[in-house]
Amino acid sequence: MARIVKHSEHPLWMYKAFLLVAAAIWGLGTVVIKSTVDEFPPAWLVGVRFTVAGIILGIVMLPRFRKALDLDHLKKGAILGAFLFLSYWANSTGLTDTTASNSAFLTSLYCVIIPFLGWALRGPRPTRFNIAAALVCVAGVGCVSFAGLSGFSLRFGDLITLLSAFFLSLHVLYTAKYARGRDMTLLTVVQFLVAGVLGFGAGLAFEPMPAFASLGLDTWVSLGYLAVFASCIALLLQNFAVAHVDPAPASLFLATESVFGVTFSVLFLGEILTGPLFAGFALIFAGIVISEYLPLRAEKKRRAAQTLPFEDDPERET
Repeated sequence: MARIVKHSEHPLWMYKAFLLVAAAIWGLGTVVIKSTVDEFPPAWLVGVRFTVAGIILGIVMLPRFRKALDLDHLKKGAILGAFLFLSYWANSTGLTDTTASNSAFLTSLYCVIIPFLGWALRGPRPTRFNIAAALVCVAGVGCVSFAGLSGFSLRFGDLITLLSAFFLSLHVLYTAKYARGRDMTLLTVVQFLVAGVLGFGAGLAFEPMPAFASLGLDTWVSLGYLAVFASCIALLLQNFAVAHVDPAPASLFLATESVFGVTFSVLFLGEILTGPLFAGFALIFAGIVISEYLPLRAEKKRRAAQTLPFEDDPERET
C-alpha cells in the first residue's frame, strides 16, 4: 500500500478516477474468471494468477525489497496471503455454480461485513448505519437468490461466494492492522507469492491438473489479464489512491466493482437481468451506500451544526 500522504499536486478527482479504474478492472476480471473456470480449475487459477503477479511485482520492486525484507514482513505477508488465497479460491469456485453478475454483487457484501467482523475482533461497535446496511443487503441477497424461481433457494455457488466475501473482509481488516510501520508493497508481493503457492498446493490436492499444453490462446490471455491487470495494476492504483482519498468514499468508489461486473456480464456473457435480480442488486448497492456514505454525511452535518452558531451569532464577542 502506498504511504499515506494527504497533500498532493494533483486534483482529488484524479485519485477517485484511479479507484473507478481499479473497480472496472476487477469488474471485468469477474467476467474473465467466469469464462476461464470452465477450462481452468479454481485453485490452479489462483495459483497461476498470484504467482505470476508476485514475480512481476517482485522484479519491478526488487531494489527496495533488498533493504526492507525481514522475518516480520514474511510472517505478516504469509497471513495476508492465506486470507487472499481463501477469498479468491472461494470466489473462483463459486463462479462454477453462479453467474458473474451474482458473484460481483455478492462479493460486494464485504463492505457491510467488515464493521461487524471488526467488532468481533475487538474493533469499534457497529453503528446504526452498519445495522441498517446489513438488513438492506440481506434483503438484496434474498432477491438475488430467489431470482424468479418457483421457490426460495440459495445455490451452492452463491454460498461459496458469500464465504469469499467473509475471507476478503478478514484480508482487508488484517491489511489495515499490519500496514502501520511496514512496507505494504513488500507485504503485497509476499502475500501474492504465498497465495500462489497455496493455490498450487490446493490444486494438486483437490483438483485435476489443467492440460496446459492444450489451453487455447484466449485462456492464456485471460490468465495474463488476471495477473497483470486485475492483480498488479488494479492493486497499485487502489493503494496509490487511498493515500489521498478518505477511506469511506474510497470504499464506495471501489464498491462500483459490482456495477461494472454486472455491466460487463450483460455485454460479454449475454446474461439477462430479471426483475428479482435487478431489485436484489439495487438493494445490495443501497446497503453499500448506507454503510459507507451516510455515516460520512452525518458526521459532516454534526460538525457543521457545532460550528454554525459561533459563525452566525452577530452578538458573539471577539
